[in-house]
Amino acid sequence: MLIPLRHENMQGRRWPVITIGLIALNVLIFLGTHWQMDREGPELSEVKVHILLLAAMRPELKIEGGAQEFVTDVQTKNPSLWKEAQNPNRQIHDAWDARMRMMDDEVPREEARQKEMDSLSARYEELESTAIVSKYAFIPAHPTGMSYLTANFLHGGWLHLIGNMWFLWLAGGILEDTWGRMIYPAFYLIAGVLALQVHALVNAGSLTPTIGASGAIAGLMGAFLVRFPTTKIEMGWILFFRFYRFKAAAYWLLPLWLLLEVMYGSVQGNMGGVAHWAHIGGFVFGGLIALGVRASGLEQIAEKGIQEKISWVSHPLLAEADEQIEKGQLDAAESNLKKLLQEKPDSVDAYRMLQNVYWRKNDIPAYRDALEKIMALELKANDHAGACLTYQDFKNSGGKLSAPLWLDLCRQLETQPDVDRAANEYLELAQTYPTEKQGLLAQMAVGRIYLKRLNRPADALKFYEAAQASPIPHLDWQATIDRGIAEAKKALQPQTTSVTPVS
Repeated sequence: MLIPLRHENMQGRRWPVITIGLIALNVLIFLGTHWQMDREGPELSEVKVHILLLAAMRPELKIEGGAQEFVTDVQTKNPSLWKEAQNPNRQIHDAWDARMRMMDDEVPREEARQKEMDSLSARYEELESTAIVSKYAFIPAHPTGMSYLTANFLHGGWLHLIGNMWFLWLAGGILEDTWGRMIYPAFYLIAGVLALQVHALVNAGSLTPTIGASGAIAGLMGAFLVRFPTTKIEMGWILFFRFYRFKAAAYWLLPLWLLLEVMYGSVQGNMGGVAHWAHIGGFVFGGLIALGVRASGLEQIAEKGIQEKISWVSHPLLAEADEQIEKGQLDAAESNLKKLLQEKPDSVDAYRMLQNVYWRKNDIPAYRDALEKIMALELKANDHAGACLTYQDFKNSGGKLSAPLWLDLCRQLETQPDVDRAANEYLELAQTYPTEKQGLLAQMAVGRIYLKRLNRPADALKFYEAAQASPIPHLDWQATIDRGIAEAKKALQPQTTSVTPVS
């Protein structure tokens, strides 16, 4: 199983607010619709099947309203399904089907069948008028203008949602940074519409609802390939319960994904609940639109507007380094960035670009060093969120953070509501640097958190005693350790209460 983890252009010049907004919107819509869709879907599907089977078995029955339109749609747009429903030798679908087929042709039974059809038709009308999938999903046999948009924001389950949003985050952020906050969302919506149209052309007459953002996201992947063909993507590979990592350039990894989609789409069609041709259509049109955006000059206009809105590109060395990175001139970009850092040693933006250079050059030690510099500056600026994100990138690279910087990060984490995370980081620091002063301070901090904030005096006592037994000289902190041991032991003593006899 292959999982994309990140790529070397993850750090943009601005926060990807449109991408974050799209993800938030998809999540909110999912939370507002998922349980209702789960509740409506099985009953509506069962009613449709029963109407279809009864109409096929008894064509003389009168069908009212929307149920008649549904049957007509199947007859004209999916004749193979209608023919199968008419087959007297087909397998029995369910108990209802068995009961209907056992009825003979007596007049009272005909009346009963008509009554059953009337009841099914009425229930169909009721469900169709309120069902989310019926109103907002994309149905190739009779698409609506609204469904071209709304279907892109509905998802069938948590895995469906999480998978799509992760790909949106990976591909969307850098394209937003490149095209700006007007071209990018317009592209996203257009790619989604075109993906659904390709799906409708390939599956003409299908009555199966299609939902999900994957067509639009496939469009982002096609644009990513056109715009950043040499960018390396880090992949995770799960094999025999072991996790491996490797990097691959977009110019061969993404076409390989497209080839697999074409193969699955040709062999499986729309079976398995995956709209492969929507993915293919979105990817191809996304690449074509990206070429058009670049050739038309819109990208250059957007880039000029972005540069006017952000401060760091005003420095000529940064602007030149940015162009050099874009052209693959990594050594020249590194040289310019180091010159700038001699002038402005606290430039987070210069270090971020330098980090990008080292990642592209696969110089992992230098990449980690740049991340440490960035984290130190973020901690100095009290940028808690930024420091945590940078720390996660550092951990993903397999590095071991320096003890002083790690201790600073732990102290900032301790000011946040999630105190368990702070305790875990302190504990990992203590285990990683058992002979360093920071490791001893981390042991004491874990004891303090367990005692004062997590009400775990037994664990607190263990860490205070470990600190007392540490070979690291700790005369300056002995009083603190002794007090912690005493308070932990007191908290562990059983509480007794006196009771005054009542005469």
